[in-house]
Amino acid sequence: MKQGPSRAFVFGDNVDTDQLAPGIYIKRPIEEISRHYLDGLAPEFASTVASGDTLVAGKNFGMGSSREQAAEALRHLGISVIVAKSFGGIFYRNAINFGLIPLICDEVANIEEGDNLSIDAITGAIVNQTKDEIYAAEPLPAHLLQIITAGGLIPYLEKRSGTETDND
Repeated sequence: MKQGPSRAFVFGDNVDTDQLAPGIYIKRPIEEISRHYLDGLAPEFASTVASGDTLVAGKNFGMGSSREQAAEALRHLGISVIVAKSFGGIFYRNAINFGLIPLICDEVANIEEGDNLSIDAITGAIVNQTKDEIYAAEPLPAHLLQIITAGGLIPYLEKRSGTETDND
């Protein structure tokens, strides 16, 4: 399960779910929530992020409420990997449930906005091609990688139970 190269969008510590998916839009469709992702911190984020880019953050990324739209909107924007020093527990699990790869890495401070990253979720290796450096993230356990590979928890459970639906 590899990604890259991808462009890094870097944020600091304690980015909470209200900053990620502003409450004023929470009852709207995910397309609209996504357009306002991180409006308070980086109003240009939703319009400049591209499929395959990587979100990088400091400590406690996704802390706060159990707002699942905070993870779902990232997936909608095309982000598939989030690298952070630590995650809010509920956000971490919501990310996996929506098929995102949340990697914990103590060396995120070395990654700068716009760096090109290649990421191996199985080994936890993050290669910063811009700086020619390699950082070690905590690899995800096999059972969580299976959920992510399936596209999230619902597709994983549907596949296991044989009740897959075609949502296209």
